[in-house]
Amino acid sequence: MYDELTEQDIKKMEEEIEYRKLVVRKEALEAVKEARAQGDLSENFEYHAAKKDKNQNESRIRYLERMIKTAKVISTDSAEDEVGMNNTVTVYFEEDDEEEVYKLVTTVRGNSLKNLISNESPLGKALLGHKVGDRVEVAVNENYSYYVVIRKIENTVDDGSDKIKRF
Repeated sequence: MYDELTEQDIKKMEEEIEYRKLVVRKEALEAVKEARAQGDLSENFEYHAAKKDKNQNESRIRYLERMIKTAKVISTDSAEDEVGMNNTVTVYFEEDDEEEVYKLVTTVRGNSLKNLISNESPLGKALLGHKVGDRVEVAVNENYSYYVVIRKIENTVDDGSDKIKRF
């Protein structure tokens, strides 16, 4: 399985990798070196904390590099009047008689608590390519689906504020 990423996702990941390699790595190594100089390592909390921070940084670098290496690059292009990547969409849930606003993002930026839905989620998949006024069936699984109506589409752009998931 691969993740679908936009060019902006990859650029942001590459920038984070560079920052972590050039800045964070150097600071982490210095913190380990300073803590090691304090003496007995078996009871040295600062040493263990510094090593943990250093290892977390290295893990994050490996994670981001693996994501870039195995990702499928997708386009953010869509027609002005169609739901596409990074668009903010107002949908009406018929069953609940409620409206919600979501932004359609890639899997590495998805965060349902902030209404950032992935293009791989059932709702995200269903909305892609549809227009205002369309009644769309959202298939959750073989046994359950529901309908939403697209009320509004805002052609928002990736401004970099949607954070990439930690892991």
